Amino acid sequence: MLEIKDLKFGYSHRKPLLFDGFSMKIEPGRIYGLLGKNGMGKSTLLYLMSGLLRPQGGEVTMSGKRTFDRLPSMMQDIFIVPEEFSFPAITMKQYINLHKPFYPRFSDEIIERCLRDFDMDINLKLNELSMGQKKKALMCFALATGARLLLMDEPTNGFDIPSKSQMRKVIASNMSDSRSIIISTHQVKDVENLLDHILVVDGGKLIMDCSTAMVSEKLLFVEQPVGEPTDGSLYSQPSLQGNSVVYPNRYGEESTLNLETLFNSLLSNRKAVEEAIKADNNG
Repeated sequence: MLEIKDLKFGYSHRKPLLFDGFSMKIEPGRIYGLLGKNGMGKSTLLYLMSGLLRPQGGEVTMSGKRTFDRLPSMMQDIFIVPEEFSFPAITMKQYINLHKPFYPRFSDEIIERCLRDFDMDINLKLNELSMGQKKKALMCFALATGARLLLMDEPTNGFDIPSKSQMRKVIASNMSDSRSIIISTHQVKDVENLLDHILVVDGGKLIMDCSTAMVSEKLLFVEQPVGEPTDGSLYSQPSLQGNSVVYPNRYGEESTLNLETLFNSLLSNRKAVEEAIKADNNG
């Protein structure tokens, strides 16, 4: 669906490039989690994918067409929900009627259902909403556009606990085999049960590009009491239960992904984690 090839990009010639020779592919039918430390270029990467920023080298293409050209036929297939934005002083209904002609596959049924799931009224004034409510409103519109690639930057910022649960329901119920969603977030607990593919960016490189199913097959995530030995572990960090520990899953045990622990283990012991994922457990 979308391909990044040999990407070069930076904001200033006085600073190192954020990306230099960066490559990645996005496939249809998946919900991706894009993870990385602050300043690693996650938001920049989303803007490059959407065509709002221009690569200084390499290409970002959607179905073979450069996203920066922002052709109308391609723009109807890409929608970005940025971390921060503002709405004009109009109602949600007016916003829908104003913008939906740009999206030939726009679904009134989907936006009505999404708004209902978020307990939002179509006649609400957009400029009077809180940050979390604004995110919900734009997310509803994004899902209704019929765009095949949805990009979401920190979508749960400003959400209360019930809203986070609603968000997962709304996104999951509006996925399809022809659509891909990329969620960039620091709030990994909010989305880890929603994702089926993980992308981790560090130092301008893609250090993980792996399905959640593969991660759970190859790595064993366990909670251990304080004082219990962690011999043979790949990584361990303190938790409310004692320690969150990652082991190679050598015996095919059932494992529930802990995205925060996975991310920290990659930064701390990347080579060992990569070797565990590549290992043949049947050997």
